Amino acid sequence: MKHTTRPKRIGMIVPSSNTCLEPQSYRILGGRDDVTIHSARIPVTRIGTDAGADKQFDIEGMRHAAELLATADVDVIAWNGTSGSWLGPGHDRAIATGITAATGIPATTSTLAYFDAFTDFDIQSIGLITPYTQDVNEKVITQYSKEGIRVAGHRFLGLCDNESFARVAPEELIPGSLELAADHPDALIYLCTNLYGAPIVEDLEERTQVPILDSVAVTLWRCLQLAGIPLLHRRWGRLLG
Repeated sequence: MKHTTRPKRIGMIVPSSNTCLEPQSYRILGGRDDVTIHSARIPVTRIGTDAGADKQFDIEGMRHAAELLATADVDVIAWNGTSGSWLGPGHDRAIATGITAATGIPATTSTLAYFDAFTDFDIQSIGLITPYTQDVNEKVITQYSKEGIRVAGHRFLGLCDNESFARVAPEELIPGSLELAADHPDALIYLCTNLYGAPIVEDLEERTQVPILDSVAVTLWRCLQLAGIPLLHRRWGRLLG
């Protein structure tokens, strides 16, 4: 039985080696008492384009994690990872559909949250920044193009060990961001939920006048929408406030 006075609960399926998204999500919430976050982890240690790396994002594993989160009576469930950006949004649509069919709970993913934002804010061209390797970026560019999103330019750090992404200092993203913003895309995106892009969004939006969508922030934004509660402070992305 649901208690209407309790905070809304967001269930997040988290890559096992991710050390960024949970603490960063709580920082973004800023001490709000109307929402709490609850996590279930699935094994993810390496990002690549081979079959072994892809298998980490098996739909059945997502469904099992979602069923565990459902026992906490969460109001929404998100696969808080960006794998659908190179496997294709169709893969994530199947994840979200499967989660809802198994639990009866609304579901989304980081990639689907991006595409919801692209639609809501009429974003057609982006500058792409990732910690990934070039081949992963190229797959993302191909998949986004199929969905009508043009990648005007991209930068990558060449990393594949998922745990290492969170050790990238936010300041390391600034030079590439400024270069990509010079081409005036509709938005920049920091693609990876284990990358600390959110702390530099406010400053860079002011400097470049280009909106920035960070993966952790955009996933939380969409979860808040689905849970029917107020959205984020504009400091985490002026489109998301």
